[in-house]
Amino acid sequence: MKRTIMMALLAPLLWASGVMAMELNPAAVTFTLPDNIPWKTNPNGADNAVVLGDPSKPGLYIVLVRWHAGHMSHPHFHPNDRFITVLSGTWWVGTGTKFDPDATVPMPVGSYVVHYGKQVHYDGAKDADCVIEVVGDGPATATPAEEK
Repeated sequence: MKRTIMMALLAPLLWASGVMAMELNPAAVTFTLPDNIPWKTNPNGADNAVVLGDPSKPGLYIVLVRWHAGHMSHPHFHPNDRFITVLSGTWWVGTGTKFDPDATVPMPVGSYVVHYGKQVHYDGAKDADCVIEVVGDGPATATPAEEK
């Protein structure tokens, strides 16, 4: 009984020190812990982290986008479909060439959204940050389409 209690108390310390850490076969699984995700700050109010591929080139890509509160894109479109999952916060989505944040629709955590290629949309965060995962086929260019 004493040994069981002692192991229960020591387990977190041993785990933190790596003594009890399991090794994963890198041929089977690779991973990046949150502190090592390569976020890059952009002037548009969003941070991006490319986790697979290269969005500027043809082929599959996956990008994490962290929209900061109060920042939204303006109407634009992409050449290819994009598949988006909301990971945290609320992401706001609008369509059409007129930029109107009040006409956007909230997408809560877990929402799945498709931005169809060559269709005009805009999106971002209102009162709080949000993080989305974007999966698409590059190149991921954005063509402005705002009507003023």
